[in-house]
Amino acid sequence: MLERILIANRGEIAVRIIRACREMGIHTIAVFSEPDRDALHTQLADEAVCIGPARGSDSYLNMQNIISAAVLTKAQGIHPGFGFLAENSTFATMCEECNIKFIGPDPKTIDEMGNKSNARQLMIEAKVPVIPGSDGVVNSIEEAYQVAEELGYPVIVKASAGGGGKGIRIVREKEELAKAFEAAQSETIAAFGDDAMYMEKLIENARHIEVQILGDNFGNVIHLGERDCSMQRRNQKVLEEAPSPVLSEDIRVQMGEAAIRAAKIVGYKGAGTIEFLYEESSQKFYFMEMNTRIQVEHPVTEMITGIDIVKEQIKIASNEPLSFTQDDVVFKGHAIECRINAENPAKNFAPSPGKIDYLLMPGGGLGLRVDSAVYAGYTIPPYYDSMIAKVITYGADRNEAISKMKRALGEFVIHGIDTNIEFQEAILNNKLYLEGKFDTSFIGREIIK
Repeated sequence: MLERILIANRGEIAVRIIRACREMGIHTIAVFSEPDRDALHTQLADEAVCIGPARGSDSYLNMQNIISAAVLTKAQGIHPGFGFLAENSTFATMCEECNIKFIGPDPKTIDEMGNKSNARQLMIEAKVPVIPGSDGVVNSIEEAYQVAEELGYPVIVKASAGGGGKGIRIVREKEELAKAFEAAQSETIAAFGDDAMYMEKLIENARHIEVQILGDNFGNVIHLGERDCSMQRRNQKVLEEAPSPVLSEDIRVQMGEAAIRAAKIVGYKGAGTIEFLYEESSQKFYFMEMNTRIQVEHPVTEMITGIDIVKEQIKIASNEPLSFTQDDVVFKGHAIECRINAENPAKNFAPSPGKIDYLLMPGGGLGLRVDSAVYAGYTIPPYYDSMIAKVITYGADRNEAISKMKRALGEFVIHGIDTNIEFQEAILNNKLYLEGKFDTSFIGREIIK
């Protein structure tokens, strides 16, 4: 078992990983930027090392500084969390070269699945359903016109190396294509330093369903069921739940088996997620992408399976085989997660950094979990993601999970900054949401009009 782990991240995910390590008796090392000197993750870890100034490129994305901190503190492994360097194959390679275990898949796997057009080809080989689209990278606008004609409008232009909603444009008519292609390409160059684009047929009114998988170093791969992540705003997830309220048991089994085939074809090791689009009218699902890291919404899966995904990541990285088989995984009840962000929905969701003057987190009762890194008196810096907490509720069924979430959000009090708590409550009180009738366009259609 790894005995000393450095957490190359910040915020609630860093706190989440540190807590799992402490329960496992593992020594933890936090890294922090100068504005994060008083952050909760630096206080909970056994050691903390400053790795640079505020800008992410100078601190949490500074590979040399992070590796130096790991060597200095004799870390045996590095957990990247999500975001920042979590899906950076160069960083994973640097860890290997320094004899430090990267707690995630091999660099080759990160590259294979991080390139969306390449991942698509691998899925075709694995007999995983894919959305009709371009045969690899689209190299020019002229080629884009040709692909769009073959697929039929509407189409979606995507960054091959994209993620987080970056480098994506929907094109409904031929006249829009050139402008959309150039805009998406410019965005992906700025965000990822890569101009490669590909195209797919747009599947409208679809659900965003993802399947959690785990693979060890001995060829064993299992899945932990699906999460419904359809509640999105501008391609960013807002609320997630498990299981999906619309999948039949037959589709659920098919999707899980497809996810396992997807993971096995790349020899996947660690925790990962296979993302699908699900067309409810036809009951067909299509591979969208793979995330080669832990996800923000992993707690809802933990709630319905009783499996600690972070601890499993660490065990796999320590070269331990999976301690359970697919038959051992039992799904029970229903779980929901609401992402609480420091933002003002009334002002186009403008970020709301600043000092937290007063904070009351919801608590009490079974089936309630809050993952957060904020506290009263803490100043939220303006440099990073606006998510400040995740509220997760569990019930015997979906209605009970929703009722608990309403109660929990009603108790969540935070002064000094704006949050999206009332926005989340509006979703939970929407009749169509309560009936499970929603897709990825729901928020723009029903909540923000």
